[in-house]
Amino acid sequence: MIDPSRVGRVFPLLALMASCLAATIQPANAQATRTWVSGVGNDANPCSRTAPCKTFAGAISKTAAGGEINALDPGGYGAVTITKSITIDGGSGQVASVLAAGTNGIIINAGANDVVTLRNIQINGANGTPTPGLNGIRFLAGSSLVVDNVRIFGFSQSGIDINLNTASAVRVMVTDTVVSTSATGIFAKNAGSGRVTVSAQRVSLLRNSTVGFKADSTTGSAQLLCAISDSMVAGNAIGVHAAGGAAGGTLIQVTRSSVVNNVNTGILTDGSAAARALLSNTLVSGNDTGVASAGGGQLFTYKNNSVNGNVTADGAFSTPLTPE
Repeated sequence: MIDPSRVGRVFPLLALMASCLAATIQPANAQATRTWVSGVGNDANPCSRTAPCKTFAGAISKTAAGGEINALDPGGYGAVTITKSITIDGGSGQVASVLAAGTNGIIINAGANDVVTLRNIQINGANGTPTPGLNGIRFLAGSSLVVDNVRIFGFSQSGIDINLNTASAVRVMVTDTVVSTSATGIFAKNAGSGRVTVSAQRVSLLRNSTVGFKADSTTGSAQLLCAISDSMVAGNAIGVHAAGGAAGGTLIQVTRSSVVNNVNTGILTDGSAAARALLSNTLVSGNDTGVASAGGGQLFTYKNNSVNGNVTADGAFSTPLTPE
């Protein structure tokens, strides 16, 4: 016969044990704020530090929105598509690589309020192979993109392709980054109406076969406001190109930088009067033509630049400005 007093004591104990067990068991689809990848990892792992994943694509599904993926050691971590706020950090002093033959390296197609940061990564387009990569970083949607200390090279289209269609304002910040040997180094456009700001500081745009930096507002009605500072633009076909349309507008400001030894033109504005470049404390030398405009494009100077030593012509600015 069961003692009622014992039953009263057993049921609370069972309830307590069940509660503790539930607290220690994580759901199979739980996402961590920080995950890890390793060259010797496995995507079947939970992506913890002691059981890391193998690829960025394997880790991203196990990383919570707003979280961070970190690389433990050198490795090839594969192409990835990002659809949420996240940081991917390859770590300093090692090679955390994305090899993207025949495809895009990193695609960002995130939400309107999402912020994506890419840091300490090498993205290789395998230039010279039968199937080179398309774009190193392709930014299709999101609120902000930060590219910090990234090496991008060897792509058949753009190293960084900012290719938006949005009515919202979008910001892109590129620092301490090298983009080289692609068709275009950095390309920016918005087929919608939202203002796009692109800030490039301590960036090297080198030996890109079409153009080093191009902002194009010939489609859509967006304003593209770009700033290049403390940077090197060298060995490209065209160094910096501002293209303006009938509805949209492009302004590229170049400050404390060197636009040198480009095959054709150092600074070019064309398409309409809405295509504008403004230079301050910048060297423009060794290009075939230093500065040039066409189709109403405008060239502004603060009268403190060094534009000389270009092969065919130095060119001329359309409007001098008085610095404040």
